[in-house]
Order: sequence, then C-alpha cells, then structure tokens
Amino acid sequence: MKILVTGGAGFIGHYVVEQLLDKGHHVIIVDDLSKKESRQIEGVDFIKADLSKDSTKLFSGVDTCINLASKIGGIGYFHKIPATILSENCKIYSSTFEAAARCKIRRMVFLSSSMVFESAKTFPSKEEDILTCPPPVTGYGFSKLVGEHYCRTFLSEYGLPYTIIRPFNAYGINEYPGEYVGYAHVIPDLIKKIYDRQSPIEILGDGNQTRCFTHVRDVARAIVLATESGAAENQDFNIGTEEETRIIDLARMLWKICGEKGEFQPKFIKGFEHDIRRRVPDSSKARKLLGWAPEIGLEHGLMEVAMFLKNAHQHNRDR
Repeated sequence: MKILVTGGAGFIGHYVVEQLLDKGHHVIIVDDLSKKESRQIEGVDFIKADLSKDSTKLFSGVDTCINLASKIGGIGYFHKIPATILSENCKIYSSTFEAAARCKIRRMVFLSSSMVFESAKTFPSKEEDILTCPPPVTGYGFSKLVGEHYCRTFLSEYGLPYTIIRPFNAYGINEYPGEYVGYAHVIPDLIKKIYDRQSPIEILGDGNQTRCFTHVRDVARAIVLATESGAAENQDFNIGTEEETRIIDLARMLWKICGEKGEFQPKFIKGFEHDIRRRVPDSSKARKLLGWAPEIGLEHGLMEVAMFLKNAHQHNRDR
C-alpha cells in the first residue's frame, strides 16, 4: 500500500514509518522538520512541505494518508500560543482533507488526542463519550476535536473514509525536554530536572493529577493495525494503557530510575489554568476490533527514556 505520512519525521511519526516499512508498505513522508525530534529515515521518499498550503500534489497516487502533522507540545506550550495552535492546526486539516478528497484516497487515518476528553467527567472514557462530553477548553484540544469533525463531515459530503486514533500520553525515546517549564511533555521535563540536579524537584500542581502513559511503540502499532484493518474504517479508537499514574509517583519512579541516591524532595508550584486532573481511556474497542493491547510496561519504558536522555544530557555538557 502507498501510504503518505504527514508529520512522519516527528516523534510518533518516526515509529509509525519504521513499522510500516517493516510490513512492506511504500511510505512517503511529508514534514516541515520544525521540531527538535524531527528525523529523516534512509530509504524513504521524503518531501519537505508546509501542509497548511495546497497539498493536492502530495496526495496524487496515494492509497492512504496517516495524518500526524500538527503543532504539539506540553501544557505550557498550549497556554503560551493557543490561538496559533488552533489556527495552524485547522489550516493543516483543511488543506490535507481537501487534497485527500480531491484525489479520492482510500482512507484518512487521523491522529487525534486524549485532549479531546479534557472536560470528561466519566472514567474510563469510552469512544462514544465524545458525543456527550463538554468540548475541550484548550486551543490544542479543541483543534483535535475539529480534526475529528473534519473526518466525519468529509465522509458525509465527499465519501472520504476515515479512522480516528486518540493516543493517551505517548512517551518514549527521541522526545526531548523543553526550553521552559511545560514546553514539552512531563516525562522528559522531569528527567531533565533530575539530571540538572534540581532540588527540590519542581512539580506543577499538587502532583495528584493522573495520566495513563502509553509507550510510543505501542501507539505506533495501534496506528499501523488500524491503517491495515478494514474493521477500522469509519471508526474511532482510544489507545492507552488504562493504568493510572499520579504525577508525584511518576517523579519518584524517575528519581530512582535515574540513579539518584538522596532523598526525593518535591516542590509543588502553581500549575496552569487548564491542567487536567484525570484522563483514563477505555481501550476495549481497540482490543476487540484491532487485537491491540499495550505490551511495554511503564517502568521498562521509563528506563529506556532515562538512559537516552542521560546520554543526550552528557553530550550537551561535553560540547
């Protein structure tokens, strides 16, 4: 199958492309290489492009598009440029969906986000809960909900089949800490604080927020399974571990994994306005229709990330 992967040089995209290649697919990556994590893969067709512009030529001859491209970051990033995130992501979705419809591709596989459930009151959240859940309040979360509406409306008007994937807190190797608090996601940010010898360790909020951290290889496997499965056509899937971890407990785990000998001492600092208290997926639909289940445990995954970032931290110090 000839598959166009937008954002394919990014954090999740890199893992998706590798798994697609392992299965023998012809992959084309389109990316603007704007993120630190962006990496090109040898032997893959690569096009550097701004996907907010007319994308029709990029979709010519394509069977399926896995649409990963968007502006993304940590909670501080969401709060700093909410209008830019909403505007730029909607431009990307408009351009790519219109091009896909014109070129009559077989399916659009859209990477949404667990952030569409940021106002959820029911846990664990099922796919059908999106129909009754209050809309997200962050620009990023709302942009992803808009992307889901693109999926459904382009099916209704143009007959463009879709699959929606909602990953819950993907983490793994090749995701880096940010330039300021909250710019990147919590795992690389906490590891950086530990390797920088920050003491006490600053934690946003009271530390009792919970997340279901899902290894990026498991997320990528779900995306590839859904892309190949006829049962996934015009369906949405929550992809996550269902195992809740408090942020304070995550910080303690990372303190130990990073080899710190002293007493773990947290310092709770004021969080952001729209920090979500709890996000928990019900992933039973993915298990039933895709045969997917997470395989990589949190402790093992965190050890991988800690070693990767330790090497990166040492490299930066030696420069």
